[in-house]
Amino acid sequence: MIKKCLFPAAGYGTRFLPFTKAMPKEMLPIVNKPLMQYGVEEAMSAGIYNMAIVTGRGKRAIEDHFDISYELEHQIKGTDKEIYLNDIRKILNTCSFSYTRQIEMKGLGHAILTGENLIGNEPFAVLLSDDLCDNNGDSVLKQMCKIYEKYRCSIVAVEEVEINEVSKYGVISGKKIDNNIIVVDNMMEKPNKEEAPSNLAVIGRYILTPDIFQILKNTKPGKNGEIQITDALLEQCKNGMVLAYKFNGTRYDCGSVDGFIKATNVFYQKYKG
Repeated sequence: MIKKCLFPAAGYGTRFLPFTKAMPKEMLPIVNKPLMQYGVEEAMSAGIYNMAIVTGRGKRAIEDHFDISYELEHQIKGTDKEIYLNDIRKILNTCSFSYTRQIEMKGLGHAILTGENLIGNEPFAVLLSDDLCDNNGDSVLKQMCKIYEKYRCSIVAVEEVEINEVSKYGVISGKKIDNNIIVVDNMMEKPNKEEAPSNLAVIGRYILTPDIFQILKNTKPGKNGEIQITDALLEQCKNGMVLAYKFNGTRYDCGSVDGFIKATNVFYQKYKG
């Protein structure tokens, strides 16, 4: 039912300077694959094969990665190194990629709105590749797609965080209606711990219904002067239903050095095993 996944990938990645001065943060490697490839593979695991990527200046490496390198292919053809390209070949043979540029960095809501011409009038997933999720069973997006099939509304993935950490996230509150599923009644962007409605933080996985685009067009700049998807989803709550889902799995914040190192260590053990 969900056919397209939108990847907002225009941010500067300032927490990883100077690396991100010339290289997109989405291309940070976890062992032998960039974060963006893990995100694409998660979308594929949910049956999504149309990847829509919102890029910016200095992000050409993303497009080059999801393309054929004829010189490289020729160089390693017939050698024992050819096996290292199996995963990316499978992606290129299965998926389509479309790109548009976010000219100004005006927040996640603006990035999603920039992708409207790639999505059209249909429900879609959003994946922030610097939130790397590890699962023994279904991926987070696959779990969320199953929930969408039942409820047909926007869904955000959430996890409990320390109350002192809520100022880094969008935070929700609501009423539990099913196993790990909550009907959202309030949502705040980066609240301080005194005003936070709960400690349930939104992470980088969304399923959004297409009416979100019109809501975003009418959403005024909020926290930090940016157009926040949190504000648009709160408006969607008032006129319909938005669900929050406490997903199964472990999330690593690879936009931070600590989270990146933790993920690298975990995925290296998988790679070695």
